[in-house]
Amino acid sequence: MSEQRMSESGFGIKKVYNASDLAEFDVATELAEPGTFPYTRGVYPSMYTGRPWTMRQYAGFGTAAESNERYRQLLAAGTTGLSVAFDLPTQMGMDSDTALAHGEVGKVGVAIDSIEDMHTLFKDIPLDSVSTSMTINAPAAILLLMYQLVAEENGLDSSQLNGTIQNDILKEYIARGTYIYPPQESLRLITDIFAYCKTELPNWNTISISGYHMAEAGANPAQEIAFTLSNGKAYVQAAIDAGLDVDDFAPRLAFFFVSRTSFLEEVAKFRAARRMWARIMRDEFGAKDPKSLMLRFHTQTAGVQLTAQQPEVNLVRVAVQGLAAVLGGTQSLHTNSYDEAIALPTEKAARLALRTQQVLAFETDVTATVDPFAGSYVVESMTDDVEAKALELIEQIEVRGGAVSAIEQGFQKMEIENTAYTIAQQIDSGERIVVGVNKYTISEEDHYEPLRVNPLIEAEQCERLATLRANRDNAEVERCLAAITEAAQGDANLLFPMKEALKARATVGEVSDALRAVWGKYQPRVFF
Repeated sequence: MSEQRMSESGFGIKKVYNASDLAEFDVATELAEPGTFPYTRGVYPSMYTGRPWTMRQYAGFGTAAESNERYRQLLAAGTTGLSVAFDLPTQMGMDSDTALAHGEVGKVGVAIDSIEDMHTLFKDIPLDSVSTSMTINAPAAILLLMYQLVAEENGLDSSQLNGTIQNDILKEYIARGTYIYPPQESLRLITDIFAYCKTELPNWNTISISGYHMAEAGANPAQEIAFTLSNGKAYVQAAIDAGLDVDDFAPRLAFFFVSRTSFLEEVAKFRAARRMWARIMRDEFGAKDPKSLMLRFHTQTAGVQLTAQQPEVNLVRVAVQGLAAVLGGTQSLHTNSYDEAIALPTEKAARLALRTQQVLAFETDVTATVDPFAGSYVVESMTDDVEAKALELIEQIEVRGGAVSAIEQGFQKMEIENTAYTIAQQIDSGERIVVGVNKYTISEEDHYEPLRVNPLIEAEQCERLATLRANRDNAEVERCLAAITEAAQGDANLLFPMKEALKARATVGEVSDALRAVWGKYQPRVFF
């Protein structure tokens, strides 16, 4: 007999599952009605039978004007939510004219230096009716406040705004690297955001706790949800330690996961994550509000599994991954464009990615019933298996003193790197088949013309910055920046002085520098 196939998470996959695999299964609890604790079957009773998930397309490149054009194209094509990608200088709290920003302006996302750029980015977009997600972490407070100011300066009330900031700094120390400040200071800023949004932006999701980037770095499904939920626990505890009541902020927490081609395991992963979080919030933090127990999440298909070879095959991969996310009960979804392994997506490729979601929503019957896999021998058993693996990892983090302490010890990073190395070895040896890369290859690829970013963007962005600084009240800006520094030295909520500075036309880099002056920059430990 051939060897048992192993799952991505490291448990064996049986050739046949039957009723005996669910002998220990608590049907009354685990198959409770959708929308009821522990939410294994979905956070809402009707799920997609009422309306489909929010269809987002992650986009942003070059100047604010170029990205604005792409957003309006996507809205015209039927997307129901925007998802903003920022360039690396913006993500690192640097202005486009900073020496370290040279060569990176507008390359992997849109360049935003001031509120004037933000006005351009959302020109003619109805912020009171469009949900906007912003993938921004260390400077998340700055971009959120800019978004709020753009709405207010256009006559909208902040209570009308709906969306999400990623604001998940812990995973940056683990897997991605766009951090600025040390962990404790970063957590202080995040809890200030929680408190600010409770009164100022009540419909805003204050954090999107992300496993996606850890998965892109190599984490398997069990590692992805274990490390993500562990980070979530750290944020909840930090907010409670700052004096917030758990039910005041927990209903606005959101999550962000990947969806891979390992279809059945991904469906199981999403179901396991929901019930794990429900139990964590109820049993460990004493949350009472049902919304505090609900793990609501956005999903993106797996960019790391896209190939530059035979890129059209990525259309198939994305369709499979998108279907897994839908059957797993996602609240919103981004489907990758088939050309993303080569360059920024072209307009046609982005539209095809959106059409993939629309076919799933309107041409299949997966939206006709809630949780189609409920009671499936294989999926229910896999849900238990993924959960068991994830709980083992969470326990290892707890033994190390919790998420932040484990990060400082390099635990999560090392675990992910070991998994990534194993996957690379399997691909190199041919044990893991990647169609078009190590099997079913072709000798000559079709010509592909990628989208290219205008190299003049950096100079244009620097010119706009110079004009902004020449025309604003610089004395007022300096006064506002000093107020941020003073607040950082104490315990006042930082978002109020930050908002005043941005309103006076302080830049992303200037506001970030006001905090750097007090908190310094995080220097990671090197592990060998």
